[in-house]
Amino acid sequence: MPVVTMPKLSDTMVEGTLVKWRKAKGDAIEVGDILAEIETDKATMEMEAFDEGRLTDLFVPEGAVIRVGDKIAMILGEGETAGEAQAEAAAAPEKKKKADADARKPVDHPVKAPAPKAHGSATPAGSRVKASPLARKIAAARGVNLSAVAGTGPGGRIVKRDVDKAPSGGGGPSVSAIPAIRAARGIAGEEKSIALTGMRKTIAERLLASKTQIPHFYLSVAMDGGPLMALRRELNAMAEKDGGQKLTVNDFILLAAARAAAQVPKINAAYDGDAIIEYGDVNLAVAVAIEDGLITPVIRKANTLSLPEISMQMKDLAAKARGKKLKPEEYQGGTITLSSLGGFGIDDFLPIINPPQSFILGIGTITKQPVVNDHEQIVVGHRLVVSASGDHRVIDGAVAAEYMNTLRGLIEKPALLLL
Repeated sequence: MPVVTMPKLSDTMVEGTLVKWRKAKGDAIEVGDILAEIETDKATMEMEAFDEGRLTDLFVPEGAVIRVGDKIAMILGEGETAGEAQAEAAAAPEKKKKADADARKPVDHPVKAPAPKAHGSATPAGSRVKASPLARKIAAARGVNLSAVAGTGPGGRIVKRDVDKAPSGGGGPSVSAIPAIRAARGIAGEEKSIALTGMRKTIAERLLASKTQIPHFYLSVAMDGGPLMALRRELNAMAEKDGGQKLTVNDFILLAAARAAAQVPKINAAYDGDAIIEYGDVNLAVAVAIEDGLITPVIRKANTLSLPEISMQMKDLAAKARGKKLKPEEYQGGTITLSSLGGFGIDDFLPIINPPQSFILGIGTITKQPVVNDHEQIVVGHRLVVSASGDHRVIDGAVAAEYMNTLRGLIEKPALLLL
């Protein structure tokens, strides 16, 4: 199709930033050419051309934020005019619907407003919110900002169905939080307003939904990290001598977490409304901190990998994540998540579940502590605290405890990971 629109490059993408045009107006275009770099809520990706011709128009400048489906450029074939191209586009709705289902191709659902509305309109700022008592109760429980919800009841009143359709958090701070925010302004020193990136917005929405909609429960286990540290030193000494690949503490923990999930498959599951889905593969999502947030690249079938293989994959994915070069298939489809703050000197923490998953591990740093050995002697030991957050709709405490004990067995006897 000659009219080029903002493509849907991730499952959660609703808008993207056109970071850079890679082609200029007037350039000849071949199928597969890179037209532009697009920043989504997950990564910066290259947008390919799916038609050949000449790039006759660029409708948006670099740095612009464009909603999925909005027109950004036009490619015309030889002898074709803009009017003919637009007429062809208007006459091909079925082709556009098919493109909408393909995450790599342009979609076509033009959006005129900054956010989809129901049949009413959101309440203007400063006016009284008209809502039913039930709608107010549900909104309070879910953290929905009623002033940002479109009412479809009589006279624009907000009713239960409107709140049910609204995202948790309502797109901004709750009404009760606004006075406190304003009260701090002007008396808390010099301030600055930092616009939210697409990634930051997505993190806020997803984690608010996770914390308010998923019944979290938590476990923590202190493990003996001494054997792991000893084996790592030995393997790295051999690697240094032979010019091989050095291993990190996290490499051992990643493989142990994945293999433990394969042995306790009820952990590797998700809530699906009226069913629980147990996944066949352990696709391990690993939190990686980047400049404006974090992203969780996925190591697929992690339980089937060797220690060097999982180490290499993690290093490659982390480098791509920090360069915002991950492809959708490299950060989608995770079944459990591992988040480590050990490198930042954090002893232990309780992470928030990464929906739609049901289990996440929080890995602290390995510290030297006095411990009592098998001979009732106080000696210096290495302690690693591993914490976990589970979705109680899917996982019971006994199942989570079984997983944590299985994980401890692999970490405290790390030679098993070499088999």
